[in-house]
Amino acid sequence: MDLESYVQRSRSGPCFVCAFLAGHPDYAHATVFEDADHVAFLDRWPTVPGKVLVAPKAHVEHVVRDLDEEAYSRLMLFVREVALAVEAVCGAERTYLYSLGSQQGNAHLHWHIAALPPGVPYREQQFHTLMTENGVLALPPEQSASMAARLCEAVVARGVLKPA
Repeated sequence: MDLESYVQRSRSGPCFVCAFLAGHPDYAHATVFEDADHVAFLDRWPTVPGKVLVAPKAHVEHVVRDLDEEAYSRLMLFVREVALAVEAVCGAERTYLYSLGSQQGNAHLHWHIAALPPGVPYREQQFHTLMTENGVLALPPEQSASMAARLCEAVVARGVLKPA
């Protein structure tokens, strides 16, 4: 991963979530699951296996200001269901949920779901595990597609979310 190019693209390019949803080839991601209002997809530069991003399909930028209570609750239920699927597939010691972004780049609201693999030494957990500066997994497209399919199956098997 070229971090400098990534930062430049996130600050000057189109919204990565909106571009992905519109089918822009430079913003392709493996879709895990989607319903009428939300989408879950694999992180293009994962730091742990099965790292997923979840976003509302509408361009929303502020998690607490731009969502009413009902929309926030639906989004968080979606995040929870996908996170439970990630745990089931990846065997997490702990699951990290966090929302990043900035008005200066990656403004579209999105949640990260990262399953900490068992056995990671403590000093390499938490922020260290999540930082791309510490390395990303280079996954061939077929491996990403397989992971997305297994995660989708796990979401569907739970029976809580209804696909789009």
